[in-house]
Amino acid sequence: MAAKTWQLTDVSDGTFVDHLEVSSDDVTGTPAGWSVVKRTLRGGLSDGVEVVEIHNGALSFGILLTRGMSLTTARIGGQSFGWKSPVEGPVHPKYVPLNEPSGLGWLDGFDEMMVRCGLESNGAPEFDEESGNLKYPLHGRIGNKPAQKVSVTIDPEAGTIAVSGVVVETRFHFFKLCLETTITTKFGDNAIQIEDTVRNLSASPAESQVLYHANFGDPLLDAGSKVVAPIDELVPRNDHAASGIDSWDNYQAAQPGFEEQVYFLTCLGDADGNTEVLLKNAHSTQGVSLAYNTEALPCFSVWKNTTAIEDGYVTGIEPGTNYPNPRSYEGEQGRVIKLDPLGSADLGLTIRFLATDKQVKEAEERVAKLQATDEPTIHSKPRKGWCAP
Repeated sequence: MAAKTWQLTDVSDGTFVDHLEVSSDDVTGTPAGWSVVKRTLRGGLSDGVEVVEIHNGALSFGILLTRGMSLTTARIGGQSFGWKSPVEGPVHPKYVPLNEPSGLGWLDGFDEMMVRCGLESNGAPEFDEESGNLKYPLHGRIGNKPAQKVSVTIDPEAGTIAVSGVVVETRFHFFKLCLETTITTKFGDNAIQIEDTVRNLSASPAESQVLYHANFGDPLLDAGSKVVAPIDELVPRNDHAASGIDSWDNYQAAQPGFEEQVYFLTCLGDADGNTEVLLKNAHSTQGVSLAYNTEALPCFSVWKNTTAIEDGYVTGIEPGTNYPNPRSYEGEQGRVIKLDPLGSADLGLTIRFLATDKQVKEAEERVAKLQATDEPTIHSKPRKGWCAP
């Protein structure tokens, strides 16, 4: 059967669909039990946020069209994969003060399961040394940009539900960047595949950075949870992270006042550069894995924030083009995407939600096979070239 597409948004011709519901009743040749719903949220800080809610028959999740095509909490049966942010979102970008003088305004809208950081920059805030003005806000702007163009495609032959979007991040006289994304899931599957293209809209060369900030908390994250990664090299970001180096891959129970710890990794891949990182609970009965290519995304960050549940008990497992240091520092290290005039770069990520001990074991075995090719190098202190002063 032929694929069927619905155009939800296209600012170039004024297309806008406020509400859409699609199911197997609307597309012949597809199994029962799946659905796609597009709606616009009303009330509070979420007022005006557009979301596409997908249920593939087993896995459900949302795509936030108004927030850079970020992903909301995923669910399989009674199991959820996300976190409980003290920010009750999704928050419309109009309520997120990105250019607040502290550079930390991005945190006012942070509650997604997966949000992209970029495209101009994706790390810590940075300020002009002479004027003191903010140069780069925390984690960049793309996660608070609405999509300019969005469509939904159901393909009975491929067995897929796909949402495609275009998000533009431009400033006159400065950067002119664009994110083109297709987010796909298969009927009855436990995975989400993200295929991104970062495009330079300028006739001059450009640079970009992208970080996939994937966030998980209770109930997946608990005392004894563990990150399982095929490590090439690992470095603590600062002295505080170094104090926990012996347990960098393990998590403790919620502890009010816990100060975050961050670790920078390079991961081993197969002959094609493909790798996988696993986060599992203490009993190895539930987990999530990220699969990606190390040539496109050579850096990986682990953010541990095991503070009180009420304050945001969460970890971030984050493949990226760079580490989330200040933009200038990362540029000095060459950790940027170099884009030719009107050029582009392809990135990708597959998120698998593991709802059984068998699935967790299989993922752990895949990681072990990658690690078997080399011994990890784990540094006990921050290192020059990895960690900004």
